[in-house]
Amino acid sequence: MYNPFDLTNKIVLVTGASSGIGQSICVECSRMGAKLILVGRNEERLKKTCSMLEGTGHFYHCCNLVCEEDIQSLLKKCSMVDGVVHSAGIGLTLPFKFTSSDELKRIMEINFHAPVLLTQKMLRSKKIQKGGSIIYLASIDGVLTGHIGNSIYSASKGALVGMAKVQAVELAAQNIRVNCILPGRVDTPLISRDNISKEQVEANKHLYPLKRYARPEEIAYYAIYLLSDASSFTTGSNLVIDGGFTLL
Repeated sequence: MYNPFDLTNKIVLVTGASSGIGQSICVECSRMGAKLILVGRNEERLKKTCSMLEGTGHFYHCCNLVCEEDIQSLLKKCSMVDGVVHSAGIGLTLPFKFTSSDELKRIMEINFHAPVLLTQKMLRSKKIQKGGSIIYLASIDGVLTGHIGNSIYSASKGALVGMAKVQAVELAAQNIRVNCILPGRVDTPLISRDNISKEQVEANKHLYPLKRYARPEEIAYYAIYLLSDASSFTTGSNLVIDGGFTLL
């Protein structure tokens, strides 16, 4: 049956594969025929994700993305890939006046430097096929919206969007596409950080026209589109999935 979103035999590397959005992207891509390279820091969680995948040919690799030795080990182990999804990242709620140099460096290193430098090293090592797709998980924050206490996180995600636009132009000659997904709130454990109460979460959901947060698999469907040949003319884009939040 004809399916423009088919990923059969495409090799896709996903960071942050051990939980949340990254895990869901791995599962849904496997259902579309992709072979996954799962990257994360927790071996037990990576094993669990791997056990959830359909098909064969998948493997996982434990890797701290801010450790050069780990990155080099990953590059040696992985073959050429058709797609890279940068899903690893962390959040931080901190009022701007309490911003510190250490926190700024920590969040930027994980959310911005790590995915950008991994992409650069994969390109220099010729690990991304011509016609491949690179996806950054950014956010509506830092590009379209701003929330109290989210200044450092927003800055890291906004920087990703700026970097991706230039990469899209520079890599077009190799037919490598670069795009960003900009989610609103997604129903993952990350939203419960910093002792945010269930009551606060429920109240926040009602700020969205659809009165809920996105499910992780709904983000994964966007990733499938960008990894597939259905998006062969899509590059440098910011695909928003926010349940209508930015319309208000």
